[in-house]
Amino acid sequence: MTQTFTDLTAFRAILANAPGLDSAAAQGAKDRNGQLTKPPGALGRLEDLAIWYAAWRANERPQIANPQVIIFAGNHGVAARGVSAFPPEVTVQMVANFQAGGAAINQLSKAFGAKMSVHALELDRPTADFTKAPAMTEAELLTALKTGWDAVDPTSDLLVTGEMGIGNTTPAAAIACALFGGEVADWVGRGTGVDDAGLARKAETVGLGLALHRSRDPLDVLACLGGREIAAMTGAIARARAERIPVILDGFICCAAAAVLAKMQTGALDHCVAGHVSAEGAHPVLLRHLGQEPLLNLGLRLGEGSGAAVAIGVLKAAVACHSGMATFAEAGVAAG
Repeated sequence: MTQTFTDLTAFRAILANAPGLDSAAAQGAKDRNGQLTKPPGALGRLEDLAIWYAAWRANERPQIANPQVIIFAGNHGVAARGVSAFPPEVTVQMVANFQAGGAAINQLSKAFGAKMSVHALELDRPTADFTKAPAMTEAELLTALKTGWDAVDPTSDLLVTGEMGIGNTTPAAAIACALFGGEVADWVGRGTGVDDAGLARKAETVGLGLALHRSRDPLDVLACLGGREIAAMTGAIARARAERIPVILDGFICCAAAAVLAKMQTGALDHCVAGHVSAEGAHPVLLRHLGQEPLLNLGLRLGEGSGAAVAIGVLKAAVACHSGMATFAEAGVAAG
């Protein structure tokens, strides 16, 4: 069993010593790719994806048989500042919808053969309003990280993390701005569809939070400006790295959670690929900072892990072609 952690120092150490890809499997997958019955490069990015996946699974001819989708839900103190088009009660209602199988992510998980679980993190106790105090104490941050860490099934072979939390594009914007700099207005978007007045309130809220909380240590940023569901995604993505489980990143909020790891440790997201670029305006900017090229651009802005779940199909296609196609020798086809 992969080690766990009891404090933030141990969490930092685990990430710093996380395993890398299997170079022998990577080379084997490259060699196999060069022998398949197709012209070199004919499957484009699918070839690169298959080799990347094989390298992290330490298997030059892998299969995707056990993908996992995890949804984390949390509520935010800053929601009371009018930064969302929906009230915080919707978080609880949507969790019930997830559990009943009625949300988009339920359908997408089912469509691509992924097991799905939902973890609600103290919805009756929102994080603190980060314009007045840190969103989470160190103990609360640790609990959220561990919730994410423990939610990952180590026998899964692919991970998608999604979220639900009214107002959570505001902490995501604050995290991104704190970690990568720039103007607040460049990171703040309309989220669930706020009007101009709501957008102005979001920008003001993020600015106040950044002014109050000066530390730019990634875990400090996550504690002071983040949310429980965001921290849980950070913990889950870190656990996947420890288990060599490839991850498909979802939209802006998921990528903000992942950015904490990227800033903590160079190469911390090498086991991740961006599933899509969302319609949230700052998401393409955040992806560039993370060095990620999205697989899909479908104009999605739902959250829930929905864009990443759709991309499961792309990755499954890549792996199926790589592992299932015949080589020239096996098919008796002249290689040219």
